[in-house]
Amino acid sequence: MAVEMLVGLHIIDDEAYQSYRDEMTPILQGYGGGFGYDFKVSAVLKSQTVAPINRVFTIYFSDAESMNSFFSNDQYLKIRRQYFEQSVTDTTIIATYER
Repeated sequence: MAVEMLVGLHIIDDEAYQSYRDEMTPILQGYGGGFGYDFKVSAVLKSQTVAPINRVFTIYFSDAESMNSFFSNDQYLKIRRQYFEQSVTDTTIIATYER
């Protein structure tokens, strides 16, 4: 069964984050994954975390095994270290669910 996550981020470097997305997307697609929705958020009216959020998106996978394999993929982890870690200060997993 497909798995989807609703994620909130606090991005401090849009250009580096876009490079992260550009380079990781082909790997994501290789695991049967993709992005469903993607929003830049100007105001958070209610939150269950103190972490700031200025980007909200959904990311999906064909199944939980594919999701776990993607997030442990060596090439993905290299791209994450190179771009994500310098461009994102906070990550909030709002929900994970089957669809």
